[in-house]
Amino acid sequence: MHVYLDNNATTMVDPAVAEAMIPFFSEIYGNPNSLHRYGTASHPAITKAINQMYKAINASDNDDIIFTSCATESNNWVLKSVWVDKILNGDKNHIVTTEVEHPSVLSTCKFLEEQGVKVTYLPVNDQGVVEAHTLRSFITEKTALVSVMWANNETGMIFPIKEIGQICKERGVLFHTDGVQAVGKIPVDMQEVHVDFMSMSAHKFHGPKGIGALYIRNSEALTPLLHGGEHMGGRRSGTLNVPYIVGMGKAIELATENIEEKMGSIRAKRDRLEDALLAELEDVMVVGNRENRTPNTILISIRGVEGEGMLWDLNNALIGASTGSACASEDLEANTVMLAIGADHELAHTGIRLSLSRFTTDEEIDYVIEKFKSAVKRLRAISSSYAKVQPTAGGEATACGIHHKKF
Repeated sequence: MHVYLDNNATTMVDPAVAEAMIPFFSEIYGNPNSLHRYGTASHPAITKAINQMYKAINASDNDDIIFTSCATESNNWVLKSVWVDKILNGDKNHIVTTEVEHPSVLSTCKFLEEQGVKVTYLPVNDQGVVEAHTLRSFITEKTALVSVMWANNETGMIFPIKEIGQICKERGVLFHTDGVQAVGKIPVDMQEVHVDFMSMSAHKFHGPKGIGALYIRNSEALTPLLHGGEHMGGRRSGTLNVPYIVGMGKAIELATENIEEKMGSIRAKRDRLEDALLAELEDVMVVGNRENRTPNTILISIRGVEGEGMLWDLNNALIGASTGSACASEDLEANTVMLAIGADHELAHTGIRLSLSRFTTDEEIDYVIEKFKSAVKRLRAISSSYAKVQPTAGGEATACGIHHKKF
């Protein structure tokens, strides 16, 4: 059996999405900015995709949704343009973000620090979440932007975006959220939160790779990252990628229709997998309260089992998983998110992320439970560092400082 459980890295393209895209490769292929019929033929499909995007996140008519190449571009656009608009050409000098953002945010912030920008990296609590009250004391009169992800790509933990947005609104500070791991997985309603900018990526909700979007509240002024033609109202230059725009619109529509029902089905499979691993394996930890996690995600650490070794065994069993963010998969350092929540250095090398999708089946979950347990048994048997810790009467491991349950 082949089982793919790395859906936080990317998802398969829904067959219905692929079907919707096909005509725009070789039948309706004109440049949509051309005035002839070959170009204008694609306009109805683009308009439909834009409407699908607006409806999916309940954006208002006054808001902009601009298509980009990916969420990395969207994140860079917001951070670098706020730097230009509010810092280089304004009276601000400060950005607030968190220790556990996606590399496209953290790396951009490091770049901006080299340009003289002051950046505050907020710590997370033992659940891996930034508490809203923590933010309040770090905002100053010089703060230009707060950038906090909606849901974490490694843990699945959901951040208090509504509360953070309200704080930013009260203080008159722009608020950006990386919504990549939230859109299509949990309800996202832009009328219920105060968010100025939100990044999205189609390939996280069964759309194609290479297409993303940026939501902009009330068409907020933002210097373009890419200069050139007058595409997307002059906000993002570059010939529109019509097949992928169509695909993103269709994908977000499919992902958000009856989303509560889809969430319930995915959560039931996730919880069954998680419960089985916690019940049948000793000295393990799942990061974060499952009630405040995206319904598809498990970040589990197994004492005495290196993450890379576990991936090897799972891959040999034809199971796709990861040790965290795919964008940092070649980095063999300890998992930074786990270090941020206070896990010791050894445990931070053992994290395995399992992320499901709406296409994951019950039979696949049964198979993963079996192969995961076998892999742990094999790897612990050859580990030179693992020593079994006897639980106390209360069911808690003593010597390793970790509970045999969810944290």
